[in-house]
Amino acid sequence: MNELTMTIALASFGLVALSIPVLAALKGWQGWLEIKRIELSSQQRREPPSPAMERIEIADLKERVRKLESIAACIDP
Repeated sequence: MNELTMTIALASFGLVALSIPVLAALKGWQGWLEIKRIELSSQQRREPPSPAMERIEIADLKERVRKLESIAACIDP
């Protein structure tokens, strides 16, 4: 009976020792998911850019395209 009790005790301690890091990892995973939910919801609530910002972004994109075209043509900008 003593050997059976020792085996049950060791098994239960092992189960507890395994459950602690598993529960900690689960809590971290839930926290990470909550952060991602907050990021997604904040992206959906953003105001549309003003017309001036759109023009600046388009000009920036055009400049990038010009630089890429000059690189493709082996010409320094």
